[in-house]
Amino acid sequence: MTTHEYDVAVVGAGTAGCYTAATVADAGYDVAVVDRKSEAEAGHIACGDALKGADAFPEAIPKSRLEPAFTNTGVDHGRFEIPQEDTVLEIPVPGELAVIDRWEYGRCIIDGAGDAGADFHYGVVVQDVLQADDGTVTGITGKRNGDVHEFQADVVVDAAGALSILQDKADLSGATFDTNVSYSQFCSAYREIVEVPEPVEWDDALVFKPTERAAGYLWYFPRTSTEINAGLGFQMNEEPMQLVDDLKRDLRHRPEFEGAEVRDKLGAALPTRRPYDSATAPGFVAVGDAAGHVNPTTGGGIAGAAYAGKYAGEQAIEAIEAGDVSEDALWAYNERVMDHYGARYAALDVYNVLSTAVDVDDLMGLLAALPGEKLAEALYGGSAQFGLRLKLVTALKSFGYWSNIWNFYKTKQQADRLLDHYEDYPSSPDALADWQARRDDIMEDVYAVTGADPKY
Repeated sequence: MTTHEYDVAVVGAGTAGCYTAATVADAGYDVAVVDRKSEAEAGHIACGDALKGADAFPEAIPKSRLEPAFTNTGVDHGRFEIPQEDTVLEIPVPGELAVIDRWEYGRCIIDGAGDAGADFHYGVVVQDVLQADDGTVTGITGKRNGDVHEFQADVVVDAAGALSILQDKADLSGATFDTNVSYSQFCSAYREIVEVPEPVEWDDALVFKPTERAAGYLWYFPRTSTEINAGLGFQMNEEPMQLVDDLKRDLRHRPEFEGAEVRDKLGAALPTRRPYDSATAPGFVAVGDAAGHVNPTTGGGIAGAAYAGKYAGEQAIEAIEAGDVSEDALWAYNERVMDHYGARYAALDVYNVLSTAVDVDDLMGLLAALPGEKLAEALYGGSAQFGLRLKLVTALKSFGYWSNIWNFYKTKQQADRLLDHYEDYPSSPDALADWQARRDDIMEDVYAVTGADPKY
């Protein structure tokens, strides 16, 4: 067995892992990034390639280091195709938007973290979590080419992605770390990189289209005018091959894809749930997909993961310098995530809950009736304000969907309540249980208003 000693051990070389490692290394501490992939394959991750918040990244790996991966900075809106209503919605997307080459981006962030001083250990398949008698996480073990490698660290950062093995292996029962996690709160995603013979007309848009089943949607994101990321996301309780067939069928019927060639195929899991109530335990922090840090309505998570890495790295440094890696010492990480985007994501999840209880045709009719700018606010901000004149215009346009509009309005009220509650996120783990109880009361009202089955 080979033993490695570090101040911080990060599992996973994705966005959250690399930004954690760069933050720690930049401060002069020893950090290891452990990844199961080979050095050649590292950074090759299934992704829609759309990046919202492209104008802001933590300075540990500044945006300038990432720009070689930005292949399309001309996208500025979403294009929602609704065949049930024979309509297309052109909806503005707030903030800077771009489409990237995810593999090139992966190489950029790995290089950035490496230049900051992080050590990368490739080809290591993590198998277990090391813990002290009091439950404090002290490291991880894995295998590379049949040899056992042990990584001892003051703080272990779980950046291993959705449904991380670390959370299965660690005993976190003595901490507040969120264990209210099930497959129903996640979706699978599959994407192909497709080269088309002629430039598409919609190379300035992110194209979305519902699948024939309410559980998923198709996307077409233009890396360039001729290189398209074509994919779909679907809940894990659906049959994946049937939904992949939906994508292939749609590709066959789109004239712009006639004669196209597939360059790459890849799939992955991602959370479509609220962020973990707590992503900390003694000596342990989860970041990015491993902590539910994804916009649950769009699946976007790159910018949020980068900031989760920054916050986790900074809190790990503070804890190590104080000689205290208890949950209390790491707790401020949870507060910073919730303050930055966690509260918004929790409110957005309310609309996901609604979607499970609404007929897909009714839902598409409702979306077609809503004003585009306000729909964008709801999709990205968690809430939207409707003035009297706008309400009247919407009412006229949405004749036939008034019961759905009323249901959406009541759901929005519950999402606003939840957003307000998350602004009172506790400042210590001791207060979490009471905060959760009040949040769960709001969620009971969400289920009653939407008619949906409980998600948590």
